[in-house]
Amino acid sequence: MSAPASLRQQLLAGHWFSHLPAALQEELLGQAGLRQLAAGQRLFSRGDRPCGLYAVLQGAIRIGAVDREGKEALLTLVEPPHWFGEISLFDGQPRTHDAFAEGPTQLLQIPQGALLELLDRQPRYWREFALLMSQKLRLAFIALEAMSLLPAAPRLARRLLLIAEGYGETGPRRVIQLAQDQLALMLALSRQTTNQILKDLEARGALRLTYGEIEILDLDLLRQMARID
Repeated sequence: MSAPASLRQQLLAGHWFSHLPAALQEELLGQAGLRQLAAGQRLFSRGDRPCGLYAVLQGAIRIGAVDREGKEALLTLVEPPHWFGEISLFDGQPRTHDAFAEGPTQLLQIPQGALLELLDRQPRYWREFALLMSQKLRLAFIALEAMSLLPAAPRLARRLLLIAEGYGETGPRRVIQLAQDQLALMLALSRQTTNQILKDLEARGALRLTYGEIEILDLDLLRQMARID
C-alpha cells in the first residue's frame, strides 16, 4: 500500500517502528493492508494459524482467553500505535490467545507470507522483530513478579503506571480509557477489590475516576503506592 503521511506519522509515534531502519519501514508499509473491525468482532482465536503482524491505528484489541466455565483472563488492551502478533512469526505455531476488537477498530496488517519472504531476503531484520518480542517478554516477567510478590494495591498501581507510560512504547499520558472491570480482569482481582483500591487512590489524590476513564493526577504518589523507588 502507499502509506499516507498521517499513517506514517502515527506509527512513528511508537518506539519500535520509529527505531526501525528506514528501508524496513518502507518494506513493511509497502506490504501492509488496512483491516476494519466492528466492536466485538474477532480478529483471531487461540489455535488459529498465523496470519501476520498487526499495528493498531484506531480503537483497541482485547487480548485474552476464556476457559470452559466461561471465566475470562484479560492480558492486555492493545492500543495505537502498538504492534502485536510477532510470536507466531518466530515459531510458526498457532495463535496463543484470542483477539477481539474492543470497539470500532482499524488495524494495519502485514501478512505472514510477506514477512517471511522479506526476512528470507533480508535476514538481518530478524533482530528488529526479536526486539519487539523481547519487550513483551520483559513486561510479562514484570507482571509475573508483581503477581507473586505484591499485594493487590501496589500491583494495581504498577499496572496503572505501565498503562500510563504506554508500556514503554509511547510517551506518558494522564488519562487512561479503561473500565474498572477490565482492570480487575487484567489483575485477576474481583471488581469490588479493584473499586476499593481505586477509591483509596482517588481519596489520596493520586487519580480521579470518571466513567470508563482513570485520570492520573500525581505520578510520584502513584509510584509510592506501587512501591517503585
